[in-house]
Amino acid sequence: MRTCRASAAGRFTVVLATFVVVLSGCGGGPSPRAWAASVCGALTPWRSEISKLTSSTDEQMSAQTTPAQAKENLVRLFGGAEQASETARRKVEQAGIPETANGEAVSVGFRSSLEKMRDAYGRARDSIDGLGTGEPTVFYDGVRAAVETLNKEYDASALDTSRLNSEELKKAFDEVPECR
Repeated sequence: MRTCRASAAGRFTVVLATFVVVLSGCGGGPSPRAWAASVCGALTPWRSEISKLTSSTDEQMSAQTTPAQAKENLVRLFGGAEQASETARRKVEQAGIPETANGEAVSVGFRSSLEKMRDAYGRARDSIDGLGTGEPTVFYDGVRAAVETLNKEYDASALDTSRLNSEELKKAFDEVPECR
């Protein structure tokens, strides 16, 4: 079980790098600096919540827990990650569309990535919640399968920055205090 937790925790951190290396935008909304500040303001608490949930679950899971306790902890972790991802997605949506080339594509990319992460956490939560705890080996095999699926979905949800290249937004993300 320890490898599953370490792998899942690593995935939580990896995706954050995707959001820090930023992107590009469109027109008619907030300035690149205002948009970057709003997005970082949405992602900073999200990152903290994911980190807190991961640490808390790691601590609880490293103790000699029963499958029932492990199930409760993991369901709570993935449910919290799902909720935090949705909150971040909503805040990015509320940030609007940055006033820069391809701004709409950038905004949609961020929101879509967070939506996919939210859904991946929800599916992992549901998978683990559906596992029986009477047979520890079967339970932990099910947990491993759920975490493997989560990791694949998490990787697939990463924001593709290759088409989103805005010097204005890169500069804004580098300069605004909310992104540091």
